[in-house]
Amino acid sequence: MAAALSARSCLELGAEARAPPRRLQEVVFNPPGTAPLPAGRYGDSAGGFCYQESAQLAAATRNRFVRWTTSGDAVELIEESLDVNLLNNAVRLRIRGCPFLPGGVHLCESQSHVVVLMVTAQTVHRLLLPHPARACRSELFAESQMQSVFTDISKASFRDPSNYYSIPNVPGLAPNSVASAAWLSSEGEALFALPSALGGIFVLKLPPHDVPGTVSIVELKQSSVMQRFLTGWMPTAIRGDCGPSDLPVSLSVHCLDHDAFLFALCQDHKLRMWSYKDQMCLMVADLLEFMPVSRDLRLAAGTGHRLRLAFSPSLGLYLGVYMHAPKRGQFCVFQLVSTESNRYSLDHISSLFSSQETLVDFALTSAEIWALWHNEENQTVVKYINFEQNVAGQWNQVFVQPLPEEEVTVRHDQDPRETYLEYLFTPGRFANAAIQKALQIFSQGSERHMDLTWDELKKEVTLAVESEFQGSVTEYECSPEEFWQLQVEFWSKFYACCLQYQEALSRPLALHLNPYTSMVCLLKKGSLSFLVPCSLVDHLYLLSNEHLLTEDDAAIFDDLEMSRDVVCLVQCLRLIGESISMEMAFIMEMACSRLQPPEKAAEQILEDLIANDTENVMEDIHSKLQEIRNPIHAIGVLIREMDYETDADMERAHHLNMRLNLAQLYGSATAVSVVCWGVHKIAAIRFLICRDLLILQQLLLRLGDPMVLGGGQLFQSQQDLLHRTSPLLLSYYLIRWASQRLASDVPVDTLESNLQHLSVLELADTAALTPHKLVSSPQTIVELFFHEVARKHIISRLFLQPNTSLAETSLNWPHLVTAVVADFLPLLWPSNPSFLFPECLMGSCQYTQLQEYIRLLQPWCHVNMGSCCFMMGRCYLVMGEGHKALDCFCQAASEVGREEFLDRLIQPEEGEVVSTPRLQYYNKVLRLLDMVGLPELVIQLATLAIMESADDWRSQATLRTCIFKHHLDLGHNSEAYVALTQNPDPSRQLDCLRQLVVVLCERSQLQDLVEFPYVNLHNEVVGIIESHARAVDLMTHNYYELLYAFHIYRHNYRKAGTVMFEYGMRLGREVRTLRGLRKQGNCFLAAINCLRLIRPEYAWIVQPASGAVYERPGASPKRSHDGECTAVPTTRQIEILELEDLERECVLAQIRLMLVQRDLSTAAVAGNTTPKETVALLIRAGLFDTAIALCQTFKLPLTPVFEGLTFKCIKLQLGGEAAQAEAWDWLAENQLSALVTTKECSATDEAWRLLSAYLERYPSQNSLYHRCVINKLLAHGIPLPNWLINSYKKVDAAELLRLYLNYDLLEEAVELVLEYVDAVLGKGHQYFGIEFPLSATAPMVWLPYTAIDQLLQALRESTTNHHSVVLYQKLHDKVEDYQQKVSVATRDHLYRRN
Repeated sequence: MAAALSARSCLELGAEARAPPRRLQEVVFNPPGTAPLPAGRYGDSAGGFCYQESAQLAAATRNRFVRWTTSGDAVELIEESLDVNLLNNAVRLRIRGCPFLPGGVHLCESQSHVVVLMVTAQTVHRLLLPHPARACRSELFAESQMQSVFTDISKASFRDPSNYYSIPNVPGLAPNSVASAAWLSSEGEALFALPSALGGIFVLKLPPHDVPGTVSIVELKQSSVMQRFLTGWMPTAIRGDCGPSDLPVSLSVHCLDHDAFLFALCQDHKLRMWSYKDQMCLMVADLLEFMPVSRDLRLAAGTGHRLRLAFSPSLGLYLGVYMHAPKRGQFCVFQLVSTESNRYSLDHISSLFSSQETLVDFALTSAEIWALWHNEENQTVVKYINFEQNVAGQWNQVFVQPLPEEEVTVRHDQDPRETYLEYLFTPGRFANAAIQKALQIFSQGSERHMDLTWDELKKEVTLAVESEFQGSVTEYECSPEEFWQLQVEFWSKFYACCLQYQEALSRPLALHLNPYTSMVCLLKKGSLSFLVPCSLVDHLYLLSNEHLLTEDDAAIFDDLEMSRDVVCLVQCLRLIGESISMEMAFIMEMACSRLQPPEKAAEQILEDLIANDTENVMEDIHSKLQEIRNPIHAIGVLIREMDYETDADMERAHHLNMRLNLAQLYGSATAVSVVCWGVHKIAAIRFLICRDLLILQQLLLRLGDPMVLGGGQLFQSQQDLLHRTSPLLLSYYLIRWASQRLASDVPVDTLESNLQHLSVLELADTAALTPHKLVSSPQTIVELFFHEVARKHIISRLFLQPNTSLAETSLNWPHLVTAVVADFLPLLWPSNPSFLFPECLMGSCQYTQLQEYIRLLQPWCHVNMGSCCFMMGRCYLVMGEGHKALDCFCQAASEVGREEFLDRLIQPEEGEVVSTPRLQYYNKVLRLLDMVGLPELVIQLATLAIMESADDWRSQATLRTCIFKHHLDLGHNSEAYVALTQNPDPSRQLDCLRQLVVVLCERSQLQDLVEFPYVNLHNEVVGIIESHARAVDLMTHNYYELLYAFHIYRHNYRKAGTVMFEYGMRLGREVRTLRGLRKQGNCFLAAINCLRLIRPEYAWIVQPASGAVYERPGASPKRSHDGECTAVPTTRQIEILELEDLERECVLAQIRLMLVQRDLSTAAVAGNTTPKETVALLIRAGLFDTAIALCQTFKLPLTPVFEGLTFKCIKLQLGGEAAQAEAWDWLAENQLSALVTTKECSATDEAWRLLSAYLERYPSQNSLYHRCVINKLLAHGIPLPNWLINSYKKVDAAELLRLYLNYDLLEEAVELVLEYVDAVLGKGHQYFGIEFPLSATAPMVWLPYTAIDQLLQALRESTTNHHSVVLYQKLHDKVEDYQQKVSVATRDHLYRRN
């Protein structure tokens, strides 16, 4: 393009604030000695201050400025930044009773301070604030927030008497001039130049803040070059030499190193220049010489004149003067020229005329004038001109933000509430403050609505209007039409209220121009807007007709003919645009919204235009078309200018962390809002251009005139252009929609789950996906995208070029904002490969907005179709519509490998085996579905993916494993088993099998587990169940029972028996509880049953290894005390168990169970006892019958039983009643032979009887049991019962005698020997079991002579005891007698033999 930026019109950008009105720090001061003046004495005013280093990229004050607004006795100061959000950046200073002079706020900066100098009608003030360069540390550049210069305003010495001074009455402030100037001297003094009541200027000087001193006042008088310090005031009557003609109406100051030039534009139309240092008037210039004047003008006081200065280090000082005359105005630009001997003159540069009547403000640079007017309709007009280049005096237009429509059109098919709410709360139309004030008035002050957020405000507005409305319709019934009409009435009433406040807040007060960055701002009553250059196409379309005609001669393009063609084409488009009614415009809006072809809508609008053409617009268009030499080419050029499609994806963002001075550039909410509103304005304008262009193309097709079409252009070319214009229109419609669509607040839990999903997709660390931080002001989704993602890309692209020296870079706002917007649009452009915008919406959880975006995009945009499908799938997933999500994911699969976003999605991890792109994509989606918890969809997608992986067995194995896992999770056991059997990887198959076993066991779905066929997997299943059975707790898992059922189902009874026997053995060892012993008994019974089902010769099992030492895969090796691995025994003896062995074990188990059932405390001991130990426990419990049975089963001697029973008899005999009562319990457990007796028996008697019965019932070799019983009794010193003596006498009298001798029972021994001898001799022989007594004819008899000899010896040795002597004698005699009889019998016997 040939046209320079300076020759273009500008756009006003300033979206209305959606945040609640900022909280201001309030500072109130009552200056002593002042009488209150009315607050409305002066009108509102505004101004701005920019830091000297605001254009330096590395400066702390970069892109920072202060703006202020005065109203009555209050001034609001707000510090703005385009880079960071400033905290505590707004303050309201109120000086009670002292209204501020318009423009009476001046800010200066020194090395250490920012100084605010303020002038009111009665006082002057100085406010010192720390300079941001001192308060700011370099590392804070990385922060998105920073403290403002006003943060510590409460600590400022505002009330210190050295910082304010009351303006003295003499000479006094001129009542009819509001001019003022203030500056800091190089020594730090604060100087205020004010118009004197008597004409001329007086300068009031406050000493430096840190140096004590007094206030001095200097009066600058026109008639004298002498200086005069006024230390005391004298009556003015003696100084009547200053007439009011030299009263300054505008003052400006230009500071030098040790002086200041004070310029005063006076009401006598003269410009006076003073040196403050010399207090000398250096120059007087009559400005009427530079303008066409009349006598009236010369005689009239020039109260409307304005003066502005602009200094350029290279060009010097420029003066801009606005000379006000009735019905017209003139700007004169001069350059100050110094001559020899310190004389100065003005060099006239330019005179520019203006027809507007009311100038509000103007600003001057060394090349341009910017002016702000109010026209006759009280509308804002802003224009600028380059006075050096523009010889014709042609002003450039600034297209200001129009006020919202005065009325909202509500069609009968629309709901009034919805329509008005949508219009009121569409971003950019109304400020939060305006709606809040309207709400306050509408609610008649019943509630105080303060600091409401955008959403809260919307609810309050709805409630307020609806409650008013409801209150008026409760008394009667009304028809739907009346109801609708009433709704419209109330909503329009509220809307009018909003409009009134919006108009007040939008009233412009001043222009603020930053000479360092060339930034121009429009300062309004309640907001701030920025003026930025307009692009060529928008400039041509928006330009008024008279300006457009002059553009016809300008070389917009290098080709002059083409330039004229394009201008004519734009004029045609303007004619069409001005003819389109709201209803026609609505047709195109609806077509775009409802995804209908725009071409059809354009055709319908054209028909309506032709049908309603009362002003012959079509003829005008036709004649204009005749002027275009090549319409098709011109349309093509216009389309190319508006198309932001790029061939390749824009380079992704560099990390800006290394360049902290770039990291936050244009990152503040203000800058984001300006850039995004710029995008919105461009999109809105271009949408209208494309709409009008489509209609024009339909007209060209309809005309079909070869002459009109420039030499018979082909029909095909027209069609091609039509199909190029249509996507262009839809692209701008989409960007316009996005720039007005608000982002949603996202709960923290949604953010966290989104981050988890992104981490699964491995997208969480990309630049596009910083989690959305919630802000008080709702952002549009375009603002969100620019702030979080696009800004970094754009800044890195603009600045991080190889040859860019950041230290030397000076920021130029018009160029930069144009470049940023121009780079931002391609990132938003739907048909570009860059997919950052939808990616950002996904990362910020803006799912509803993303769905709508893709809905508007999909029918016509064929770029990133797969990525859009994937995004839509993500949205459906979050919304809980899993099956729709799966359909989208499957559709996206076809585009894998063709789109940048999907390619990034499938980047393999480190160490991951790389498969085909589509399989990698499926893998990612499967992980996502798995994480969200949708197993059915995982199965469906994995089944689909298997078809893709026909030749890749590894992927097949992974997918089959995935299918198996999710079928198992869903309880589809059969399907899980099928998936397992189809797995081509043996190790994975084994893992799945292991999982199947464990899960089905945990779910107790054992029948399925047992009945699966396990073809070629039988041994593996058995091994898995066995290893689990041996590794886990026996009482919580039933793997042994499962294994038993598994073998039984397959008729493998011996293995089933082995399993149950091993189970029983382990239960005895490890689970010594009542439940464990019951289970053990059942296990042994089950094992016996199994062996009984087998033929006898096969009815055996191998004894399981003791101690549960099994070789389990993965088990840690056993180590000795010194840490060395112990050698595993390689062989062990195999022991075969038959049915009888199992039966014996079963008996033992049942007895143990019986013991524990009687006394649970014995469980720990009885659980794993040997038969011998069990007998001891039975004896202790008094279960003698059971003990005997156990001894017989295991072929053990009964001696312990007899000893135990004898001991119990002894205890009973010696014990009391308690022992007797207790004995009946265990006696009842043993079967006694029934005895009919009339005498009542005691427990002791019963016990002895039981012992007697056992001795009879269980005879032993060599009367072993009798001997052990008697031994026990005698050992405890218990006299032997007669029945026992009699019983043993029959069995072994000689052994009884020996026992008597062993225990020293000599008397009993003597008695026994005497009876024994008598029995041998035939007296009572039957009591000793002697069949034939001593006789010559009977068999031989014998006596235990050794024992009798020992008895006689013992009696002989105790001769001291008389009783022993008697016994000895008696025994000796008896033995002698016996021997005699034996001798006789022996002889007789020998005699008979012979």
